[in-house]
Amino acid sequence: MAWDFSNDPEFQETLDWIWDFVENEIRPIDVIQEELGKPQLDQLTAPLKEEVKRRKLWAAHLDPELGGQGLGQLKLALMHEILGRYSIAPEVFGNQAPDSGNSELLAVGATEEQKDRWMWPLLDGKLRSCFSMTEPHVAGSDPTLIQTRAVRDGDDWVINGHKWFASNASTADFLIVMVVTDPDAAPHRRAAMIVVENPTPGMKIVRNVGTMSHPYPSAYKREGRGGGHAEILFEDCRVPLDHMIGQPGEGFLLAQKRLGGGRIHHAMRLLGQAKRAFDMLCERALSRESHGRTLRDHQMVQDFIAESAIDIETARLLTLKAAWTMDSTGAANSRKEIAMIKYYGAKVAYNVIDRSIQVHGALGYTTDLPLEGMYRQCRALRIADGADEVHKVTIAKNVLRDYEAVEGWPSEHIPTRREEAIRRFGHLVDLHTENL
Repeated sequence: MAWDFSNDPEFQETLDWIWDFVENEIRPIDVIQEELGKPQLDQLTAPLKEEVKRRKLWAAHLDPELGGQGLGQLKLALMHEILGRYSIAPEVFGNQAPDSGNSELLAVGATEEQKDRWMWPLLDGKLRSCFSMTEPHVAGSDPTLIQTRAVRDGDDWVINGHKWFASNASTADFLIVMVVTDPDAAPHRRAAMIVVENPTPGMKIVRNVGTMSHPYPSAYKREGRGGGHAEILFEDCRVPLDHMIGQPGEGFLLAQKRLGGGRIHHAMRLLGQAKRAFDMLCERALSRESHGRTLRDHQMVQDFIAESAIDIETARLLTLKAAWTMDSTGAANSRKEIAMIKYYGAKVAYNVIDRSIQVHGALGYTTDLPLEGMYRQCRALRIADGADEVHKVTIAKNVLRDYEAVEGWPSEHIPTRREEAIRRFGHLVDLHTENL
């Protein structure tokens, strides 16, 4: 049985380069990136993107024939663990959400003409995209409840509906919108994916919704900057028939192809955030004194450190196993593992960041440290891409497939087991002691 926790030397050199590049080139920009408009940010990141492309690490989530590097989920996971430390790093490597997931969706579902129009420019960084599925008046964790309709009318699809939490919609060049095309079909055959270019008459971006992560959506009014979670109204929005990705009824299938790898990337980025918060926690524990002792000598702080170290390592191994499983058996056979890491990774990051804030005291609560921002951003991942509770249901259902119901006594019922043992081995048992 193969059991190896090491990286091959060549890829370890790549990871070492990524670490140095992220810490020395991206980290200095990350601290000021919220203050920059798109032209200024592009000026700083363009040469970094070119270096990433030169190193053949651009859009590494896709196969080589699609413009990527075909690294597989395990190596991607190790990359994202580093990129997750700083919010701007994934964009420099051409695999930021939601563009990375949308490029994967287009890769598996789009025609060659659609790829030329949207996927290749997206991969090249010339276009930005949005994925619009969530609606305000139905449970986002149950996409079978989607109400936005697309009705065929001549050579067009006519879309009517209400969406929100459409990330980047206000600045995206195009949106991939999940719509119902056949409300009478089976629940998972009702929906389809349609590209809506921005702007299109009949698509109205109402606002960017303020969130814990970005409480002041007006910040996204800086020209051309991505971000924000838009509320959108579709009112007789007409798009050509050739804007549908795949066929009517394939929306759920395409969504699953999009989400599997993305959830692994999210989990490893969260681990990057957790490790960054943990580094800050340990630094503080060695540097600060309280009640006559350095914080590291207080048992409560030692408990924080031990719990965090164990949590991070557990989540890391669980996520790498999910990535290995997906590489080995495919996304469809990895649902349990992916659900586990999506739930557990968010929980671990949230708890580690919280402990780090606590050890830093009032300073940790201020914007003088990145912890409060990390805390707000991390909280969203217990809802986004499926709420914790939904992933727990997926885990339970998949686990129970390996078990069977029994009639009568449980299989571990000792009197029943003893009767069977006596039938097999009674000649060796001193039956005079059986009632002792």
